[in-house]
Amino acid sequence: MLVSYNWVKKFFPDLKLGADELAEAITRTGIEIEGVERLDQELKNLVVGEVLTCEPHPSADKLKKTTVRVDEDEVVQIICGAPNVDQGQKVIVARVGARLPGGVKIKRAKLRGEVSEGMICSLQELGFDSSVVPKAYQEGIYVLPDDVTVGASAITLFGLDDSILDMAITPNRADALGMTGVAHEVGAIVHEKPLLPEQPDVSEAGSIEGKVQVAIKDKETTPYYAVRLVEDVKVAESPLWLQTTLMKAGIRPHSNIVDVTNYINLLYAQPLHSFDYEKVGSKEIEVRLAHAGEQIETLDGKERNLSENHIVVTNGKDPIAIAGIMGGASSEVSADTTQVLLEGAIFDSKYIGEASRELGIRTEASIRYDKGSDAFKVEQALAHGAALIAELGGGRMLSGVSEVDNRDAYQNEIVTSFSRVNRLLGTEISSEEMADVFDRLQFEVHFNGDEIRIEVPSRRWDISIEADILEEVARIYGYDRIPATLPKAETAGGFTTEQLLRKETRNYLEATGLNQALTYSLVSEKEAGRLALAEEKTVRLKMPMSEEHSTLRTSLVPSLIQAASYNVARKNTDVFFFELGNVYYGTDGDALPVEEEHLAILMTGNYAAPSWKDEAQSVDFFLLKGILEGLAEQLGLVSSFQFEKRVLKERHPGRSAAILLGEEEVGYLAELHPRLEKEFDLEATYVAELNFEALLKAPKKQVEYAPIARFPEMTRDLALLVDRSVENGVIERVIHENGGTLLSDVKLFDIFEGESIGEDKKSVAYTLTFLDPERTLIEEEVTSATEKVIKALEAKLGAVIR
Repeated sequence: MLVSYNWVKKFFPDLKLGADELAEAITRTGIEIEGVERLDQELKNLVVGEVLTCEPHPSADKLKKTTVRVDEDEVVQIICGAPNVDQGQKVIVARVGARLPGGVKIKRAKLRGEVSEGMICSLQELGFDSSVVPKAYQEGIYVLPDDVTVGASAITLFGLDDSILDMAITPNRADALGMTGVAHEVGAIVHEKPLLPEQPDVSEAGSIEGKVQVAIKDKETTPYYAVRLVEDVKVAESPLWLQTTLMKAGIRPHSNIVDVTNYINLLYAQPLHSFDYEKVGSKEIEVRLAHAGEQIETLDGKERNLSENHIVVTNGKDPIAIAGIMGGASSEVSADTTQVLLEGAIFDSKYIGEASRELGIRTEASIRYDKGSDAFKVEQALAHGAALIAELGGGRMLSGVSEVDNRDAYQNEIVTSFSRVNRLLGTEISSEEMADVFDRLQFEVHFNGDEIRIEVPSRRWDISIEADILEEVARIYGYDRIPATLPKAETAGGFTTEQLLRKETRNYLEATGLNQALTYSLVSEKEAGRLALAEEKTVRLKMPMSEEHSTLRTSLVPSLIQAASYNVARKNTDVFFFELGNVYYGTDGDALPVEEEHLAILMTGNYAAPSWKDEAQSVDFFLLKGILEGLAEQLGLVSSFQFEKRVLKERHPGRSAAILLGEEEVGYLAELHPRLEKEFDLEATYVAELNFEALLKAPKKQVEYAPIARFPEMTRDLALLVDRSVENGVIERVIHENGGTLLSDVKLFDIFEGESIGEDKKSVAYTLTFLDPERTLIEEEVTSATEKVIKALEAKLGAVIR
């Protein structure tokens, strides 16, 4: 919002702070001033002149030779190119030696052989933007009213001896979108009560009764709606003070009627709208929601299609305005208007904000309704506006108001205490200082011992909870006066168990040489269901940015494959990735998708590079299996991972396994199917995906420390001939189940397959380690345990001991 420093001074005639000092003070209390512009910084020697004669230039068709009186005793000749310059006008004159914005210096000159001693100026040449110059003077000079004094300073006349504060209003401080709100803010800073403006003393005549009746059909949309009627008005240009006030605020003047509504909007942050009473076509004003397909031509000449969530003001039948946004062309105030129906209302900000965005219309009114306004200031703003229209338009204001009031009685009391305010702010503000803060804010406050009860005025509707009061105390007391202390805490923060397990997982996988990857949760529909732990319903976005990012993933692996393919294509052939992230499963109805945290690993290329003494070690199934087993150990899972051979879609039929944790299947380990590897131009690539949430919930071992065994261990080697289809995990499970309490470890150290033992057979050899930490083992008990294992292997697996 553009705030005039001179306007602020009207509220505080004895204001000691300069414009820059005031900007600094306002910024320190919480509303940022983005800049201060001094309007007369580049202006000098601008006066009011009177055009005495005006005739065509003898040597130029588009120039005119004028004589202009610039003082009581001085007349100068000025050559002017403005199309609207004419004899008898009061104009703005830049005399010889004058300065204009942009470093322009006015000198005596000859134009086509004629002397020119100055320049007759347009408003643009004074620094006003073209967008705020009245349309009648956009293409020429500005013509001043007849009552201005020749020779007077044009800088003073246009209020250019002023500074403009560019105030960045945050959403919670919409009260500062009006000058009365700014005045209260400045008053709190300088500890003075502002001199608020009074409406013109205009006598009322007649009555509005019987001339217009107001109704609200949808009460939730409009807490308050009222109109006042001013008759016998004459539409004309606004007085110069009103035009300059609007232009400095960035608003184009139109006419005395429209300009009053904009002025009141700037003053109170309360939009008003004026209708031509005779064009309304009815004595009934009804506010309702628009019908589907309803249309209205707005003041900008555009036909607007309305929807059922747009509020409209109607004449009982047809829309005459889009409520809170823009009026309709059918009831527009024009030069012929003699009766003005003035609207003041409170519309629900949710409806106005949505309608403004949907229709693509952003006006000074819609901005303020969208952010909210003082619901109990509207009557004052409406009365002030009607009186000012009557005064400036030479009309008479009818007594009374036609209104519908759906507002609840205002009450906003917040309770806190001295001790709580000081504890939360880290201050030691005394009761006298605290009382002073609320007095500066003009909040009524009641003290009862430690308790504070604050009655918040309606102009500060943004204050609703205790934290808002603490903010007010802090900013008015002074943020720079709050001690810089560290918070006192009895307990320190820490990681949850789940966070620690995630951290340990990342640290372990990085230690094994894997790199953490972060991939998009959105994938293509084709990739969404690939390589998932289970076939689940996918979730597709209603409005995806692209087909490549249209569906929520059900597996982390496809994105890792794409990342690996990208790296390999750029000659980075050794790729080792892991990712911890969520996958998403669709649900029935409108329920949100199910989110499940997964861990995925991808490895391809050489795990160990070749050197002068070692050959390269390629990634294989067992390398990744070992990393997963190490992870289970690192997480302290009570049950270790078990691997069962499975044939899985898009995975190698002979190198795929389901991963079990106890009886629960929690993931898979596999080489990608050769066709899939070829599709992505990858060599042998191994992947694993685990339901990480299941690992987090799984029982964990308690860490137990034990001394190194003082007694020797004993080992036995077993070589078995079994069917080739019998898996190692099954064999080890039988050995552990039957080895007794003394069996401490089982290790596979040899596998042999060949024609000499049969095509459907294999020979496997294990080392069984026995240990008792309390005593020395004897041969007989180890032999007995080994024999028990052998019998179980023979009985359950048909093994032949070699």
